[in-house]
Amino acid sequence: MALASLARRKGYLLSRTFSNQTSEALRYSLSLTSFSRGFASSGSDESDVVVIGGGPGGYVAAIKAAQLGLKTTCIEKRGTLGGTCLNVGCIPSKALLHSSHMYHEALHSFANHGVKIASVEVDLPAMMGQKDKAVSNLTRGIEGLFKKNKVTYVKGYGKLISPSEVSVDTIDGGNTIVKGKNIIVATGSDVKSLPGITIDEERIVSSTGALALKEIPKKLVVIGAGYIGLEMGSVWGRLGSEITVVEFASEIVPSMDGEIRKQFQRSLEKQGMKFKLNTKVVGVDTSSGGVKLTLEPAAGGEQTTLDADVVLVSAGRTPFTSGLGLDKIGVETDKGGRILVNERFATNVPGVFAIGDVIPGPMLAHKAEEDGVACVEFIAGKVGHVDYDKVPGVVYTHPEVASVGKTEEQVKALGVEYRVGKFPFLANSRAKAIDDAEGLVKVLAEKETDKILGVHIMAPNAGELIHEAAIALQYDASSEDIARVCHAHPTMSEALKEAAMATYDKPIHM
Repeated sequence: MALASLARRKGYLLSRTFSNQTSEALRYSLSLTSFSRGFASSGSDESDVVVIGGGPGGYVAAIKAAQLGLKTTCIEKRGTLGGTCLNVGCIPSKALLHSSHMYHEALHSFANHGVKIASVEVDLPAMMGQKDKAVSNLTRGIEGLFKKNKVTYVKGYGKLISPSEVSVDTIDGGNTIVKGKNIIVATGSDVKSLPGITIDEERIVSSTGALALKEIPKKLVVIGAGYIGLEMGSVWGRLGSEITVVEFASEIVPSMDGEIRKQFQRSLEKQGMKFKLNTKVVGVDTSSGGVKLTLEPAAGGEQTTLDADVVLVSAGRTPFTSGLGLDKIGVETDKGGRILVNERFATNVPGVFAIGDVIPGPMLAHKAEEDGVACVEFIAGKVGHVDYDKVPGVVYTHPEVASVGKTEEQVKALGVEYRVGKFPFLANSRAKAIDDAEGLVKVLAEKETDKILGVHIMAPNAGELIHEAAIALQYDASSEDIARVCHAHPTMSEALKEAAMATYDKPIHM
C-alpha cells in the first residue's frame, strides 16, 4: 500500500492553498487582520461578529461564530434565511430535478422493471408545492439553528456606514444601526444579465423564473450551457418541453474535463436536448406573444431566427457588491466587483472581511460555507483552511457529472507526467442490476508518485460518489490508496475503486 500519503498529511491544518487563477488577488498582507480589536462584553450592544447576508456562507459563518463563543448578529434582506441557494437556487432546483426524473422514469423505465401504469400525467402545481414545502421547511430550520446558537437575526438590507457599523433598512419599514467588532460581507451573487435582453420572469426568465413557471412551455431556449442552464433544461425537457441550448463558446461546461464533457453532451443529446454552440444572441423580439431570437455565429456571419415560448437566460452570475457602502469605507474590489481579501478573508479595511461569491474563487454554496467557517476561525484566533483546488463541482442532471481536482487538460498544461485510469459503469454490477449504467469514472494521477491529481465521474448519483475522491485529494492519497480500500459489493462506488486500480495497475472487472 502507498504509505507516503500518510506522511504528507503532517502540517495539513496549517496550510491554505488557493488556485493559481485567484492566488495573486487574494494574497494581501496578513497585517491587515484585526485581532487587536477585541471582543464585546456580554452586556454590550456591540457584536463580536456581524454577518451581512444569510446565505450558505453567511448563516454558516454566523452559527460557527456563535459556537466559538462570539456574540453574533446576521443581517438578511430577503426575510428568509438560506440565500439564493436555498430559496431560489440549489434546493428548489434539486427538488424539481428529482420530481421531473421520477416522472420521466415512470414514462420510460418502469415497464422495464415490470411496473405497468395505465397513464401518467404531470400535476405541475403539486410538483411546485412539493418544492416550496422543502424550501419552507429548510429556511425555518435555519432560523431554529439561529435560536439554538443564540445568533441575533435582523431582517433587512444592510449597508456599511463605517468599518464597525451597518445601517439596516428593516423589512418592516424601519431603520436600525448594528455595530460590530468584525463585519463579514457574505451577500452572494446575482444573475448576470446580457446586453439587449430584458428579463421579465415570464417569457424571458432567469433561473428564479424557471423554477416557478406556471405551465410547461412547448419550446424552451436556454442561453448558456453551464451548470444551471443544463439542469433547468433537463427539468423542463423531462416534463415535455423541446429544449435548445444556445452557447457562445465552442463547448458546454468549459470547466469540465474534455473527455467527460463529450460523453455528457452525447448523453444530453440522446435525451432530446439540442445545442447551438459558437452562437450568440443578437436580437430578441417579444411582440408576437412568444419570443423570437435572432442568432449569429460567435465569429460573425449569417443570421438565423429561433422561436421559443420561454427563454432562460443562464449566462452565469455576478458578485452582489453594489449598494453595500463598500466604496464609502474604502474596501477594494476588482474590475468584476469582487472584494479583494487576503488569506484570512480580511479586506484592506481592518475589521471588514468577505466570503463566498463576493470574493474570487468558485461560485458554489459549499465553497461559501467553507469560507465562512475558516473566516470565523481566523477572527477567533484559530486557524482556518480552504483549498480551492479541491472543491468538488457537480452538475445535477441525469446522469450527474461530478469532479474534484484537475482536468486532464490542466494536468497537460502543467507539464506533469501522469497516468489515467478509467472504468465504465457498464462493467459495474450494481449499475447493471438497476439498469442505469451510463457513464464512467476517470482518475488522473502523477506518474512518479501515484498522487491523485483529479477525479471525474459521470453516473447516477455522481455527486455522492465524488466525496471519496475529495477526501483522497485532501490528504494527498495515491490511486493505490483508494484501490486497496475494501468497497462494499455491489455498489456504484466500486467503479471508483476499479478506476483507481486501472490507474496504477489493472482493473479486475474489465
